[in-house]
Amino acid sequence: MPGSHGSLTKAGKVKTQTPKVQKRGVNARPKKIPRIRYRDNYKKRMIKGEYGGQQGSIGASRRYRK
Repeated sequence: MPGSHGSLTKAGKVKTQTPKVQKRGVNARPKKIPRIRYRDNYKKRMIKGEYGGQQGSIGASRRYRK
């Protein structure tokens, strides 16, 4: 292959120089395994009849629409 796009000795240079920033807020917590997360959502929505969101949201107001 003729030519190259930069030498291999410089590979990863920018990533190693970038300072590591700690995760904060919602992203700082480790996520649940999807299978467990879906099971918890099913229990919450179907069995308990709770809906996500804020109290005045459309999803939460479904609870009272029966």
